[in-house]
Amino acid sequence: MNYLSKICRTTQPYIAGEQPQDKSYVKLNTNENPYPPCKGVEDFLKSFDTDKLKLYPDPQNTALADEIAKKHGLEKENVFIGNGSDEVLAMCFPTFFDRDGDGVAYADVTYSFYKVWAKVYEIPSVVIPLSEDFKLDVSKFKQVKCQGMIICNPNAPTGLIVNRLDLMAIIEANPEKIIIIDEAYADFCNCSMANYVSKYPNLLIVRTFSKSYSLAGARCGYAIGDAALINGLKTIKDSFNSYTVNALTEGVAIHALKDTEYFSSCIDKIIATRDSVADELRALGFEVLQSSSNFLFVKHNERPASEIYYQLKTAGVLVRHFSMGRIDNYLRITVGSPEEMASLVSALTTILKTEPAPTE
Repeated sequence: MNYLSKICRTTQPYIAGEQPQDKSYVKLNTNENPYPPCKGVEDFLKSFDTDKLKLYPDPQNTALADEIAKKHGLEKENVFIGNGSDEVLAMCFPTFFDRDGDGVAYADVTYSFYKVWAKVYEIPSVVIPLSEDFKLDVSKFKQVKCQGMIICNPNAPTGLIVNRLDLMAIIEANPEKIIIIDEAYADFCNCSMANYVSKYPNLLIVRTFSKSYSLAGARCGYAIGDAALINGLKTIKDSFNSYTVNALTEGVAIHALKDTEYFSSCIDKIIATRDSVADELRALGFEVLQSSSNFLFVKHNERPASEIYYQLKTAGVLVRHFSMGRIDNYLRITVGSPEEMASLVSALTTILKTEPAPTE
């Protein structure tokens, strides 16, 4: 007897990046920050009164909401907080899309979790192809028939951005539709639309502490937007679990937000490493997309991505290979520390000097 629902039986879940435990790797496959959280986070954890853990956390995470609102020049009523941006995005599907509606639109090459959530919530997907060079066709998004859309900017896994004027054109062409912009990587470029949520009542920005704030292990993300959108998200959240963000996570996120100097220094270092390594990879025969994120999306002119991926893994370096469709021959490489990237380049240099694996 199969007790699973039809949705469970037929859903292909999102596959996260490998977290192997067999040995130590140079881990460049999940877009984590190579630098530790700021000193304030460490001090908070050391001084935390564990007696507080017997109590439930504030279900509204008011203190953190105040800090996020302050960062963006908003009110706490414009802030929704969740257990990582993945949870926030997942909550968006039942909040803003109907099973019998016109569907959620997103690009064919983008964050692959979108199609999973659409499937789980039985929401029609409207998939819009990117151009041959993975750029978003603004005219298609301006005219698409849908209930709303999600645009990942910078896009994952390509690292390419849509400029503000084009995003504004899309938003203004669709005032009756919800426009969700997933800004998981926006801190690594100057492309955020966060300052426009007061102008556009149909705009929702989703962000995370995982990448730029070095808090992937803490699990905290948030959305900012019109109070009506935020209240909708809170309704859905409280229909699942009122306490999604724990007291420790709230505390470390607050302290991370306060240390703007450390935050900026880490961003600057990652961008500098990203750009220098991109040049090194091009010198090794890779095509490298112009990244505005904390990762590089590359393919080699002579060696297949699958072969390079396995040889790197054997050499103790993990990168991400998406074995699917248009991006089957690309690798996504997280920007690690200069030492980690030196290990990557060294391993690639050795691999590319060897004879290619024989083909059948």
